[in-house]
Amino acid sequence: MTQFEVRRRDGLARNAIYTMGEMIIETPAVIDPLSVFPDLASRPLSNIPLQADEEFVRRYSEPENDQPIPVHPAVIEGASSGDAVILSNWHTALTNPRVYADWVEQFISSLPPDAARYAPASALPSNVAMLIATGFDLFDTIAVDLKSAQGLFCTPEGIYPGSWMSEGICSCPGCLEGDLREHNRQALLHEIRLVTALLKRGELRELIESRCRSDASLVSILRHLDSKKAFMDLSAPIARTVTFKAYTAESMNRVEIERFEDRVIHRFSQDKWDVCVLLPCSARKPYSFSQSHKKFMDAVLGRAHEVIVTSPLGVVPRELELIYPAAHYDVPVTGHWDCEEKEILSRYLTSYLNTHPYRRVIAHLEGGALDVARTAAKNAGIELEETCTDGRPTSRESLNQLDDALAGERKRSPDIVGGTLRWQFGVQVNTKGMIIKGRPPERKVLLGRQQLFSIDPGTGLLRPTLEGWALIPDRYRVGIEGFVPQGDILAPGVFSADPEIREGDEVFVIGDGVRATGRAMMSADEMIRSSRGVAVKVRKIKRS
Repeated sequence: MTQFEVRRRDGLARNAIYTMGEMIIETPAVIDPLSVFPDLASRPLSNIPLQADEEFVRRYSEPENDQPIPVHPAVIEGASSGDAVILSNWHTALTNPRVYADWVEQFISSLPPDAARYAPASALPSNVAMLIATGFDLFDTIAVDLKSAQGLFCTPEGIYPGSWMSEGICSCPGCLEGDLREHNRQALLHEIRLVTALLKRGELRELIESRCRSDASLVSILRHLDSKKAFMDLSAPIARTVTFKAYTAESMNRVEIERFEDRVIHRFSQDKWDVCVLLPCSARKPYSFSQSHKKFMDAVLGRAHEVIVTSPLGVVPRELELIYPAAHYDVPVTGHWDCEEKEILSRYLTSYLNTHPYRRVIAHLEGGALDVARTAAKNAGIELEETCTDGRPTSRESLNQLDDALAGERKRSPDIVGGTLRWQFGVQVNTKGMIIKGRPPERKVLLGRQQLFSIDPGTGLLRPTLEGWALIPDRYRVGIEGFVPQGDILAPGVFSADPEIREGDEVFVIGDGVRATGRAMMSADEMIRSSRGVAVKVRKIKRS
């Protein structure tokens, strides 16, 4: 009897417990394959090339009842929840980035989400972070032992001559004893421990963007995976509490940015203003806490809708500045946006202006942000007014010009609750009479004396009470049947889930005689297909 239970996720990567009889392995992990899977020693016809077609695979492969279950891109079948699967020759996929990304999507979409994935003879210190980030759990030392036999010195940064052992680069037991094989094994184990620690913190992506620089193929794999937006969106959490570090060009392609902007463009709406002011971002987050934005708000005085133009996010309406990743990102500030950056941001702003028409659009911007606004305005066919003529948005002259441009416009207040509800749940709610009370971390949304929502201080998202869910009909529902939960809801008890649910989303649980509110711990797809693990962390249950 084998079991595989995921404890934490970070994108496609998992930290899990694989149980096989009395053997318990926390993944990601390096294993001795013949000790864990002794059947591999005598298994015939187990080295079929990944490029083989279905006819070839079916002719030369044999069904296996022992662990691990062999799977192949042409034949992905036979694995059940709790199994371990083996993808023989996976190291050959690393040299073909486009196919690698296609196969990762194929395997993860087809295999049970609670099955362990073993990539034999593939892991090196320089590529194991990518292997883990693309969904693999189990590894061995075959690849590093081969490098040792070739006299090569392995590090997370790359592969170098064995003579580097004497350079004092590493002080592991292997280097101290002059044992190249031991060094390479220790380097692999150390890298896996580092990756696991960052995976648990939700910071693996930043390491991947750094580590992939050791090999052009790894950079290509990351870019090909990032282009699969719908697939990557399924595994990306709705929010993180850690800093979103956008330090490389690849950061611009992260699925969190695409999701944020897609919701800004297609879900978010505002009906208070017909005048828009485009403002620059600030180093301090949320923007309104910065000195520059306090000056902007004093100049605008609620007479226009404030929309921040920023890299890497693109467009952030003032109502959404607390929502991840708008309040959580950090970027290197150079004052320069490159052409690719401007093209991406111009596309976001063009789409926003096309779907959110204003009578007037004012650009209180400089530098690259102003270039983006001009391009977007041209693409959207609107006339752009500019109020920052001296190149300094916070100068007294520029602020006076902004004030003058808004003379005579009607004052209004931003609808933070309504804007967040539209972005988070895609629903239009009448928020008249609702007020936000309290200070972080205890901010609540009340209607009269009834609490409808609390505000998550870490992510800026709304957490509906059971009464608040009445305002969000038929969205983000999880269906259970046949039991009354006594605590958190496990995946086997879920029979239906809104396909839009992602890890971290607030959800409403409905069952026979019970209603509950809580946070999704996995995506809807995993809830339906998994046989183990917590699906919903319950906050409150009401029995009827």
